[in-house]
Amino acid sequence: MDREDLLLEVEEITKRFGGIVAVENVSFRVKRGEVVSIIGPNGAGKTTVFNMLTGVYKTDHGRILFEGKEIQRREPGEIVKRGISRTFQNIRLFPDMRVIENVLVGAHIKTGYSFLSSIFRSRAFREEEDAITLRALKILKEVGLYERRDDYASNLPYGDQRKLEIARAIATGAKLILLDEPAAGMNPQESSELMEFIRLLKGRGYTVLMIEHDMSVVMKISDRIYVIDHGKPIAEGLPEEIARNQRVINVYLGGSQNAVEN
Repeated sequence: MDREDLLLEVEEITKRFGGIVAVENVSFRVKRGEVVSIIGPNGAGKTTVFNMLTGVYKTDHGRILFEGKEIQRREPGEIVKRGISRTFQNIRLFPDMRVIENVLVGAHIKTGYSFLSSIFRSRAFREEEDAITLRALKILKEVGLYERRDDYASNLPYGDQRKLEIARAIATGAKLILLDEPAAGMNPQESSELMEFIRLLKGRGYTVLMIEHDMSVVMKISDRIYVIDHGKPIAEGLPEEIARNQRVINVYLGGSQNAVEN
């Protein structure tokens, strides 16, 4: 793997909670423009990995490099500003705010005006706010939500709420988008639309790292897959390799290969 293409490098990260080892020596890499999935049974440590990547938890061991620089001791806000943003398994929108306002919340993390400028609404403040609003509208066009920009987030269909959460992540200036169970709660039609949406993101140059239980989604859109069980890595490879991996079939899917391939 060409090092210049690497966006994220995770090297043997470990996280303990008291005497419990939640994640142990997990390593993986993500290249620019890839869709990479991390899979494993419930309790495998996947969300703990995401929490370490985003600074919610600090690693007890190992390194996390983003664009070649270590971030494992950085605070969440700084990590977002560096270019990593995430969604959550349970949608965390502001339901009583409009669609455009939800996106603007993400965009404001990179504003450059001072507190006094915002109080007195200086020219610099107004110009930057105009630029942020135009960018938010552009993002909504990209994700297909422009026509619903003035709707309240709570009034969107479930699949569109997922898109809005991703749009808000994009608005932070993210280079790497972490998707935590994006297909959770979706019906087959919504899952199919989600896959097309993730392909759209990839086509627009975004890099995606995803946790997902829906194997149909994982197998159809992932460039590479990493598998962890009880906090430890057990397999990595292309989707077709993972689908044939007997250890993955036994440990993760109870011995049913059809469950991997479908």
